[in-house]
Formats: sequence, structure tokens, C-alpha cells
Amino acid sequence: MGFNFQYIFLLVTLIIFPAICYSQEANSLYSRATYYGSPDCYGTPSGACGFGEYGRKIYDGKVSGVSRLYKNGTGCGACYQVRCKIPGHCTDEGTKIVVTDYGEGDHTDFILSVRAYSDMATPGMVNHLLAYGVVDVEFRRVPCRYYGYNLMIKVHEHSRFCNYLAIVPIYQSGAFDIEAVQVWQADCKEWKGMRKAYGAVWDMPNPPKGSLTFRVQVSLNGEAVKWVQLADVLPDEWKAGIAYDTYLLLD
Repeated sequence: MGFNFQYIFLLVTLIIFPAICYSQEANSLYSRATYYGSPDCYGTPSGACGFGEYGRKIYDGKVSGVSRLYKNGTGCGACYQVRCKIPGHCTDEGTKIVVTDYGEGDHTDFILSVRAYSDMATPGMVNHLLAYGVVDVEFRRVPCRYYGYNLMIKVHEHSRFCNYLAIVPIYQSGAFDIEAVQVWQADCKEWKGMRKAYGAVWDMPNPPKGSLTFRVQVSLNGEAVKWVQLADVLPDEWKAGIAYDTYLLLD
């Protein structure tokens, strides 16, 4: 019995083509975005992620507060491409933002800085786009890129050497989320978990003495992937407010 190649080709096309369409659609989600005002159009240093001044100007101030995507702080530092959908007003590329804050709006997933919101507009249409106040958007998670920077561990300003340590990972490249942080306690030869204080801030009372080695559990799409060790990141006498280089890229 001969094969009907035309029938086989049609059958394969019918099976594969919807899967490709579904994959493309699943890449992007739809929501709404608005913006918040600030004197210089940058972000705010008091964002719920705990990034401080870093959270105001990172990505040239193209930052955002989010609600559903905040994920109890695990979403802090994530990057998204956000595109508005008004013909003639919005570019095809949209804007790329970093999550630095929590915020709820009128059925919005993004409360953008003015710089980020304006970055979605075509030339000459910024004021028109701002006049809308709230716009429909298409968005997707994208890897963060910080050229010239490794992952850094900033000692939060509220830390007190050597009784209380709070840290904030910054310049977190790639599309990973940090789910857990542990510090190596050399005298006990064990990993000791840090508490998720809020946002991207991890803390612990009475941290181990000496230089500190950390490990972070990173996930992709909500699934635990691996533990990554950050050796001797903090020196013996670490200082509050200082960011220390891990010499590692989370890519």
C-alpha cells in the first residue's frame, strides 16, 4: 500500500502549526500600565524592594512598581519588555524596565516611572501618551543586562556590624529569581539560612565572624534550578551601605 505524502504533510502541519502559534502567544501577556510622577522622572529610592538609590536610577530610571509580578519580593530585580498598543503612539520595541517597587493601580500590572512610560512613545507622542494616563500593554519577561557589572551584594544601610546583617543582591543579570540565601558558618561547618525581611532584602542577627561566603538558590519560571556559591564576598569588617562584587554573572 502506497503512502499519501500530501495527507501526511497536511496532518503534520495541522498538529505543529497550532503548537507554534500557542508558543508565540504564551511568550507575551496582556495587561495595563500607568505611571507615577517624580521631580526628575526617575524612580523612587524608597521602593518596597529595598534597593534604595540603586532602585531610583538603574536602567537610566526606567523602573516600575508591580502588583501580581511582585511575588512577595521574589519578583524584585526582574526585567520586562513592556509595549503599549495605541497605533501611531507606541513603538514596536516599547521599553525595558526593572522591577524596583510594589504598587497597585486601576487593573494595572505596571506603575512605571515617567522615563519608562515615555520610552514607549513614538517621537513627538510622549505628551499624548502621558495624557492617556493608563494604557493597554503587552509584556514579557526578558533577561536583565548590566554591561560592566557582576552580581553584587550590597550591605543594607540598616545593618550594624557585627550584630545585625541585612543584604540586597543588585545587578542581578539574566532571568533568574533568587528564592533563598544562606551564609556559611565555618565554626559549625554548616549553611545557615537568612530570613527574607522584605522585597529583595535578606537578613540575620549575629552573623558569623570573618569573611562571609553565601550561596543563593536561583529559579527559572518558578522552578528551583540550582544553588550558586558566592565565595568570600564580604570582608572581615564589612560596612553598611557598601556593595561588594561577587565576580559572578547569574546568566
